Order: sequence, then C-alpha cells, then structure tokens
Amino acid sequence: MKPKEFTIPFSGLKLGRHHFEFQIDSSFFDAFDYGEFSDANVKVDVVLDKMSTVMEFDMQAKGTVNVTCDLTNEPYNQSVSGSLKLVVKFGDNFNDEDDEILVLPHGEHQVNIAQYVYEMIVLAVPSKRIHPGVKDGTLDSDVLEKLQELQPKAEKEEQINTDPRWDALRNLKKDNKSN
Repeated sequence: MKPKEFTIPFSGLKLGRHHFEFQIDSSFFDAFDYGEFSDANVKVDVVLDKMSTVMEFDMQAKGTVNVTCDLTNEPYNQSVSGSLKLVVKFGDNFNDEDDEILVLPHGEHQVNIAQYVYEMIVLAVPSKRIHPGVKDGTLDSDVLEKLQELQPKAEKEEQINTDPRWDALRNLKKDNKSN
C-alpha cells in the first residue's frame, strides 16, 4: 500500500517548477512492511519541473533513522541523506521497469512517488551499521566486552608458545625474502 499523501496531482499545475515537502516517520515504513527502522525522522524535498511533454522530479532526503548496530545489537540513530532524479513520460501503458524513468498512460492526472522515496531512503542507509560509540570507544556494552575477551591474542604471545621447528622454517622464509 502506497501512502496517499505522496500522490501528486500534476494535471492542475502550471508549467514550471513546483516544490513539495514531506516529513517521513516510522508509519511510512510500516505501510511498506519494512521493520528495519524502529523510528525515522527524514525530511524529503521534492522539486517537480513540469514541461509540456515530460516531468522531472528531483528528490532530496536528509534525516535520521533508528537502526540496530550489527556488532552490539544496540539501537542508535543513523544519519541518512540521499537524492533521486525521476523522469516521468507519457505513453500507451504504465511502465516502471526503469529506475529513473516512469511511463504513465496518456490521460493520467496524478503520480504517487512513495515507492521512489522509500527506495531512496532505504538505499541511503549503510549496509554495515556500526554504532558511533563502537567506533570512538565510548559505548559500554556486554557484547563489546565479550568480543574483547574472545579477540585473538597478540602475535608476541603466540610466538612464545610456538614449536621451535616452525620457528626454523619461518627463519628460512625470511632469509629467502632478503635474497
């Protein structure tokens, strides 16, 4: 189900540029049955350039979505920004197979851009989500402590407990590199 507030009636608009602004929250993603975001606060600015035979949409999104960290499973607000250009042409049949060109049947008087806004925001989220506290070391989490425990020991500690036969082979390998 596409949210109706994203339906733009273009038949009554004059030729030229028209501005639209949308505020996206979690209910928008609920309409698409997308459960990756627990909350959202994204502002979408849309500029419609209506010409006699075609229309061009320039969409810009900026805001935050609440996601869970891939490492710690802690929720955090991920900033997102994205842009999308969409050309709307008129033809005999509806065709949305191309990501950047939408063909509407002649006589159509409105277009719903909800699917394009949805895809633009979802694709703006990084594929690997890491809590900012993990990067700067400020996040205090049981999961991080367990990961630190299970982290491999330093190389020097491993060399102390190695078999001397392997050490002799490593020395041969190092000698060959220097020649």
